[in-house]
Amino acid sequence: MADSALTSETVTVSILGKEYRVACADGERAGLQASAQLLNERMSRIRTTGTVIGVERIAVMAALNIAHELIQAKAELSSIPLQKEILERLQNKMQNALGDTDPESEAQS
Repeated sequence: MADSALTSETVTVSILGKEYRVACADGERAGLQASAQLLNERMSRIRTTGTVIGVERIAVMAALNIAHELIQAKAELSSIPLQKEILERLQNKMQNALGDTDPESEAQS
């Protein structure tokens, strides 16, 4: 997280009851803490199920779940411009097929 060219600070985060000291760039403290909280919640949830044993395996499962969600979110975001383009094309086709029936354009004629 920290770049040696930037000033950094050390932040202590707690994950599954264990504290970790992590260096982060100035201004990224809140993001790091939120990330650690999310990871802690996910790992705690996985540990509570009792189906995964061992902190390392729990961490891997949590990381896989979060990575999967990130990939899904990126895919959804990347499809938004395409959906907008498709809607605009459909709207144009409808307007062309129906002709311009806008009341304002008829009033200006």
